[in-house]
Amino acid sequence: MLRKFRISVNGKEYVVEMEELGVSNQPVAPVAQTPIVQQTPAPQSAPQVAPAPQAAQPAPVQANGPGVNVEAPMPGNIIDILVKVGDVVEAQQTVAILEAMKMENELVAPQAGTVTAVHVIKGTAVDVGEVLITIS
Repeated sequence: MLRKFRISVNGKEYVVEMEELGVSNQPVAPVAQTPIVQQTPAPQSAPQVAPAPQAAQPAPVQANGPGVNVEAPMPGNIIDILVKVGDVVEAQQTVAILEAMKMENELVAPQAGTVTAVHVIKGTAVDVGEVLITIS
């Protein structure tokens, strides 16, 4: 037996017909089609599995001295650091890669100089404005 239901999704009304289970399957006359909304079930969290051991990451390296900072322009994860303390960089040279919203963003040196500090390591989650690298 088919039963009609009126549902509202995001302010738009739909009329749906559903077959009631447990009732004898008797032939039913065809019915005019109406828009059908199919909802996907909410994702269920996967069972927690202990992360695989990873090789130890080197600690952030710093040298003393003032300089210009390369800051995170948006929240994301550092997926690569292309420089180390003591490296000489040119203006607009890519110094790190930040993944944000499934996109890789190249972070560049604001000026030419020498890297005096690297404040993050590969895999670090950063927030807007967080200092990543210092160049003097």
